[in-house]
Amino acid sequence: MSKIETTQLTQDLSICRILNGMWQVSGGHGQIDHDSAINQMLEYAENGFNTWDMADIYGPAESLYGDFRNELRKRKESNELGKIQGFTKFVPNPGPMSNSIVTHYIEESLKKMNVNCIDLLQFHWWDYQDSSYLDALKHLSKLQNEGKISIKTPCQLESVDGDKNIKSILIKFDDGKTEKIKTDIILSFFGLVMKLGPIAEWGLSMNKKTIEVNSENFETNKKGIFAVGDICSYPGKLKLILSGFHEVALASVECFKRARPNEKYRFEFTTSSKSIQDRLGKK
Repeated sequence: MSKIETTQLTQDLSICRILNGMWQVSGGHGQIDHDSAINQMLEYAENGFNTWDMADIYGPAESLYGDFRNELRKRKESNELGKIQGFTKFVPNPGPMSNSIVTHYIEESLKKMNVNCIDLLQFHWWDYQDSSYLDALKHLSKLQNEGKISIKTPCQLESVDGDKNIKSILIKFDDGKTEKIKTDIILSFFGLVMKLGPIAEWGLSMNKKTIEVNSENFETNKKGIFAVGDICSYPGKLKLILSGFHEVALASVECFKRARPNEKYRFEFTTSSKSIQDRLGKK
């Protein structure tokens, strides 16, 4: 197999240009065979795919990565550990963010991943109307100074230098200062700011800035108004993309019944429905 291309993300961090995403172990994809998963991770690393992307909310992802490191240490020389990288995401629920809370979360990730320092930490905050994220960033900065994580924030991408290939980027901080970072790769992650806007005045039942719904059809306390995705709440709610698909399906069926009460709702599947395949342009 040909050598897998790598890129120098920072002066002291070289990563594989193709990341091994571990979202699939977060749930909804079937039972995970631990030993089989570790063996497959070892095989990926053996073939040069040695950069892993996970999150503290991705089920056992961080623990699997830690076990993978242990197994790699047993089978190879200890310097092999320096060839792999683990990225994770800090995804706390909105609320007070004390130093002890943030430190606990990060130390749990360090323990599970079996590392002394996280190669790259992404910070995700669900609701920017809750300014506690500023406290979280302050405490994360403290952990960065302790050598546990590396963060560049708050800043924006100002410019990208390079023609066909990226050579460096310029980031601009809120105070106007800029910093040039040599790199040939940019990882972009799309985030949303959850703001209800005028919807907050509709008289909907709220639970910590989320909208309460009936989990049978995802209708709110106002007849004919439905809510799905991260903005809704109900007993047992999981903020997963998979859950959102489920919520939309049930809500849409109920909406169809009300919009077209005299028509029969009929399920069709892309694998067998000719009409859907025609719409998709499949011959």
